Amino acid sequence: MKLNLITFSTLSALSNVRAWVSPSISLDASKVRSKNSSTLKMSKGSLHGENSCFMPVRQLDQDYYAPRIMQIAGMYPGITKEEYEAVSSEPGAEIGQWTYDFSDPDGPQVGTVAIQGSNGIAACADPIAIIAGHLSLKVPLPSVLKDPVDLVVVVDRARKTFAERKFLVIDAPEGGLAIGAFESKSELPEGTKILGHVELVQIPWLPCMKPTKSGFMEEDEYF
Repeated sequence: MKLNLITFSTLSALSNVRAWVSPSISLDASKVRSKNSSTLKMSKGSLHGENSCFMPVRQLDQDYYAPRIMQIAGMYPGITKEEYEAVSSEPGAEIGQWTYDFSDPDGPQVGTVAIQGSNGIAACADPIAIIAGHLSLKVPLPSVLKDPVDLVVVVDRARKTFAERKFLVIDAPEGGLAIGAFESKSELPEGTKILGHVELVQIPWLPCMKPTKSGFMEEDEYF
């Protein structure tokens, strides 16, 4: 596949830029050659592969899922429907590629967060992030933790249909935006709107938690 060349300044002007440049973007080939030639003449050192000098290069695997950058809508509980719907999302990267993020500093998002890539995260059509204290969701963490620990709740706003025993983001007539799971649709308060499905809750590792694999079988309960 022949790829067009593009400058980084042009990339920053795009709302959604992938690692591979879109074939619809093109530059004057003569100008590109001229610029590249002048760059090479200005170089004072060796380039990759010259004089036994090699850059640390890593090619992504064909099944690599890049971290997905999501806008944070707000804190739960307390986030409003308006805040929840105000932020935007961008399509995920193609498998084996990545995307760039050019967030709007004047936008409604609280910030952005990168979530590790996976098949499930890549399948989200309209993902956003909500920050929630672990106590508000009753996620069990070590009892030594007395204060709420921030968790990242990934929600796919494109999924607005009911699902049994799946955690939903709902807008109830009384109580506002809430997160919960239900045995049947009849349990939902009358007039409730489903705003999305919880796809992932990311928990940090803290010093008071048990370590992951140490490499020593006698110490590692995960073997």
